[in-house]
Amino acid sequence: MFDAWLRPLIDPPLRATARLLAGGSLTANAVTILGAAVGAAAGVAIAMQRFGLALLLIVINRILDGLDGELARLRGLTDFGGYLDSISDYVFYAAVPLGFAVAQPGWTLPAAVLLASFLLSGSSFLAFAALAAKRSLATDAQGPKSFFYLRGLAEGTETIAVFILAVLRPDWFAWLAYGFAALCVLTAIQRLLAARRLLA
Repeated sequence: MFDAWLRPLIDPPLRATARLLAGGSLTANAVTILGAAVGAAAGVAIAMQRFGLALLLIVINRILDGLDGELARLRGLTDFGGYLDSISDYVFYAAVPLGFAVAQPGWTLPAAVLLASFLLSGSSFLAFAALAAKRSLATDAQGPKSFFYLRGLAEGTETIAVFILAVLRPDWFAWLAYGFAALCVLTAIQRLLAARRLLA
């Protein structure tokens, strides 16, 4: 919901950093893979209840996630790069709730509910993107993307805000997970209605 509003704030420093890296040998795909590894490590840190370390890794993951796209735009976007970026995001989105599920038995059910809601929301997003490509539909509402980005209430900014709040206040995790899961379900319904209109 807030992704488009934040882009003018976060894109310029990421773009400047990407320009510094563009002349070197580091590729956008390598940054994406590194980001996925850092995201997975955040989940491990949460499982070990090292929440301060998890916070740092979450922030680094998000910086790398933005940096790979800027670097790719400077060097040339590729379909595989967009695919790899999507996989990297879902590694991160799965790792954090899974970390909470492992950390304490009382967090297993809310983590499972949150993961299920991510599956529903992600399916509503990616299935539409495949059909949009088939129909040559395009949008730049969220900036340049490798595929049609169908907006919703629960997007990247909201997810990261919940993850950060959860590692800052792990005692709130269950309520945060249930609340955000409900928002993800509403997002899937919102996208279903939008898809019905756009694909009619």
